[in-house]
Amino acid sequence: MHDEIPAPPARLVGDGLAVPCLDGTERPYANLDAAASTGALPAVAEAVSAFLPWYSSVHRGAGYKSRRATDAYEAARARALAFTGAGRDGDVAILCRNTTEAINHLAYRLRLEPEDIVLTTVVEHHANLLPWGRMARRRYVECGPEGTFTVEDVIAGLEAEPRPRVLAVTGASNVTGWLPPMAEIIGAAHERGVPVVLDAAQLAPHRPIPAEADYVAFSGHKLYAPFGAGVLVGPRDTFAEGDPFLAGGGAVDLVDLDEVWWTEPPEREEAGSPNVVGAVALEATLAELGRIGWDTIGTREELLNRRLRRGLDAIDGVRVLGPGAGTETLAVASFVVEGVHHALVAARLSAEWGIGVRHGCFCAHPYLIRLLGLPADEVSAYRDRVRRGDHREVPGAVRASCSLATTAGEVDRLLDAVRAVAAGADAGTPPPVPYEQDPATGDFWPVSDRPGWRAADRGHGSACAMG
Repeated sequence: MHDEIPAPPARLVGDGLAVPCLDGTERPYANLDAAASTGALPAVAEAVSAFLPWYSSVHRGAGYKSRRATDAYEAARARALAFTGAGRDGDVAILCRNTTEAINHLAYRLRLEPEDIVLTTVVEHHANLLPWGRMARRRYVECGPEGTFTVEDVIAGLEAEPRPRVLAVTGASNVTGWLPPMAEIIGAAHERGVPVVLDAAQLAPHRPIPAEADYVAFSGHKLYAPFGAGVLVGPRDTFAEGDPFLAGGGAVDLVDLDEVWWTEPPEREEAGSPNVVGAVALEATLAELGRIGWDTIGTREELLNRRLRRGLDAIDGVRVLGPGAGTETLAVASFVVEGVHHALVAARLSAEWGIGVRHGCFCAHPYLIRLLGLPADEVSAYRDRVRRGDHREVPGAVRASCSLATTAGEVDRLLDAVRAVAAGADAGTPPPVPYEQDPATGDFWPVSDRPGWRAADRGHGSACAMG
């Protein structure tokens, strides 16, 4: 017996689109790749459509349309501050492209020294690993076999010498959906005088953002606003001195050929013409999520998560990565099918069942290697092959991730498809058509003359190897 899952509180633009499959039929596309990017909420698309006639320059024009555009842009900034729970006087919201840009921006503006320590974890997305390594030294909180760590593990990193300048940590894993105990982690860091940078990219669509975090970064494209806007929130003082991350028009009060006088934040940090359409989309989606409510989102997601994980756990030959039952996670499950390459599983789900998932390392290589339990010699061997341009043996998993629009039927379609793939592998039954693997990407493509799946239809593809 399954728990009854309520109908989605909203559908997304593009839900129900039919896609071609290898058996010659078209099926409604089941998008189980929300952890990568989501479709647009209808309210977002409507807000963008209504705004486009008023599109104009922001902060740079006296015309009526410019005033309207500037008001819309600043409304997004105010909404973003409220969404993060930032109630401290002096916090600012900087509008940028996405979480990756936001963390790069902050890493630059914290004025770190090369010998400073940034404490982070092996669970992080590359966006919360790589920027810090360009500016300072990194110290890592390790994870256990299930891909989790404890508050005590974080405290050990905070108290090791030299003491860290900052703690950078994810609010939710994009691989396993695990939710670190952020309230306790933030409290432990603050007790030791260490500010916290929260990567909320994966958390923000699913749970409230802890207001106690000193800095927060998140992306609109994971929040049902796929128009290229992101947010960095932090204390105004961080951005009040020194050169901004980007230099150019809109960030200055005075310029001479050998002198510049930067303006005040947040405008100081937003050089160039801003993405006002992305801002309008962001404001609309945050308002719509507020209307739907976290209780509705969280309760329904818990039911989807239970159905997804229990279903995968029950399939012979399937191993779900990450923490087991009893540990809270988002409705995200990364798994491997015994005897079947992760890229082939994903290709078959798409070509034969019309299901979209992600495969590979999910821009979290160190974490996935630990979850898979790969020995050092195997890691060294595949890295050598990648350096030679061969991605065929890059390790990975398949990830299914739900949005607020995911239905129980879509989860069941995935489970039926994975069950068929696993059973076929166990019985030695080949796929209905051969699949060829591209050495340059590691991805598989069916050998078929069916519309949508001919060799000529392949185009550039969307290689998951690029992580």
